[in-house]
Amino acid sequence: MSLHKDQQLETYRRMLKIRRFEESIINSGLSGHLSIGQEAAIVGACMALRDDDYITGTHRSHGHPIGKGAKLKPLMAELLGKETGICKGRGGSMHFADNSVGIIGESAIVGGGLPLATGAGLSSQVRGTDQVSLCFFGDGASNQGTFGESLNLAAIWKLPVIFFCENNGYAISTSVAKSHGQPDIAKRADGYGLPGVIVDGQDVEAIYDATCLAVERARKGEGPSLIEAKTYRFDEHCRKLGVPIPYRSEEEVNHYTTNRDPLILYKTVLLDSGESEQQLTAIEEAVMAEVTESVTYAKESPFPDPKNIYDYMYSNPIHYPPVAQIGQSGVKRHD
Repeated sequence: MSLHKDQQLETYRRMLKIRRFEESIINSGLSGHLSIGQEAAIVGACMALRDDDYITGTHRSHGHPIGKGAKLKPLMAELLGKETGICKGRGGSMHFADNSVGIIGESAIVGGGLPLATGAGLSSQVRGTDQVSLCFFGDGASNQGTFGESLNLAAIWKLPVIFFCENNGYAISTSVAKSHGQPDIAKRADGYGLPGVIVDGQDVEAIYDATCLAVERARKGEGPSLIEAKTYRFDEHCRKLGVPIPYRSEEEVNHYTTNRDPLILYKTVLLDSGESEQQLTAIEEAVMAEVTESVTYAKESPFPDPKNIYDYMYSNPIHYPPVAQIGQSGVKRHD
């Protein structure tokens, strides 16, 4: 299931896009939950999916759409609250959605994507397609009730869902060691009768291989899987949020940023496999140019018109008559 050459280069490109996109957020003085350090887990999982497969994300939401192949300009415009944003400026940093590449939605609610991904898997099963659904969630979300409920239902009905835990070691500032009686989240799969695997979250090809196995199993109707990627976020829980007390040592952070940076690790893999420095540099320059264009596009885009503030709030295929007419002779609502 190894990535072929074109896939390897696309993998590196998407990882770079996440990193440069979020660095531009820092440089612009914007706030947000950044995925820097977790690019390999995100992209490795997404590269194992098709465009029509579904994903749900988290409040740390910039990386997932980029990993799935979403365009940068609408994402950046959304961050700035512009009408050209992926959600018309109404969603903001934590609520990206892009149906064109299967992104059902992302949410500030911890564990909120778990039941949505399970529902998407049920939809695929009922419609008789071979689409799969992959749910990104963090180690903190694994202690939410939605985790157990979703895994149990998916296991009972053998739904085509991949539950993908980005375990970066901390729920805000609370370490896994202080919040989990059993710190290996993948081992919880045993309690629901489905396979669970722990993978190095900084190794993009290891993530890809593990996700491919889970996807293959799901497409064959054999049910869900749980993948735990041991990864690490380089920045704080949320830029500008501020954490009152130190919760991780400088040595720990330096170890990951110096020795376990997924971009550096994968660039080394590509160079060792025969890719030229010039080719990788060309990709890096093209990505930087694309990110720069997205920032310019977002800044120049218009804000939504306040008169249209209620647009896109509701989606209802049933066209009701005006409220004043409801209850009058000959007019009925068929709820």
